[in-house]
Amino acid sequence: MAEGRSNAAIAQTLVVSAGTVEKHVAAVFDKLGLPASHDANRRVLAVLRYLHG
Repeated sequence: MAEGRSNAAIAQTLVVSAGTVEKHVAAVFDKLGLPASHDANRRVLAVLRYLHG
């Protein structure tokens, strides 16, 4: 995600299913406390947290 890849691209790179990637991405959002929101993009927020420690 930090490289800007889609779930499909991540799945292809790791040779796993897109569903597996979706489950792991959801787990990352949960661990970071990023609930679903219409006002914010959780992928961007997760990467920002990753970059800023």
